[in-house]
Amino acid sequence: MAAGKSRTKKGGEDLKPQIRIMFRKAIAMGPGKADLLEAIAGTGSISAAARKLGMSYRRAWLLVDTMNQCFDNPLVETATGGSHGGGARVTELGLEVIRRYRDMDLKATAAVSRELSEFARLMAKSPAHQPGR
Repeated sequence: MAAGKSRTKKGGEDLKPQIRIMFRKAIAMGPGKADLLEAIAGTGSISAAARKLGMSYRRAWLLVDTMNQCFDNPLVETATGGSHGGGARVTELGLEVIRRYRDMDLKATAAVSRELSEFARLMAKSPAHQPGR
C-alpha cells in the first residue's frame, strides 16, 4: 500500500481522511494529483501516467497545468515530440512536493486514527439506498 493509505474498514467500506491543499480557489495538491505526479515520475510520460491511472490525457494535462500554476516553479516539465517522441519529467520541486504531501497525509491520518475508528462505528453497514434507483 502506498504512503498515506492506512484505512479504517467498516462493512467493507474504506474510510480515510484526505488532505487537499488549496491555493486560492484551486486544489494545488491532493491525493489524485500526488498519484499522478508519482505515475509521471515512473513512466516519464503524461499520457502513460494517465493510462496507468485510468484517466484521459486531457484530464491529466489539466491537473498538471493546475499544479504548475500553483507553485513558483513547475512540478512537471514536458518535452515536445520529435523522432523519439515527447516526454515529461517530475522536477526536483515536484519530487519534494510529493514527499512533503505524503508526509503530511501520514501525519494527518495518524492524528485522527482514534477518532476515525469511532466515526466508523457510526457508518451504515450497507447502503440504505442506491442513488438513481
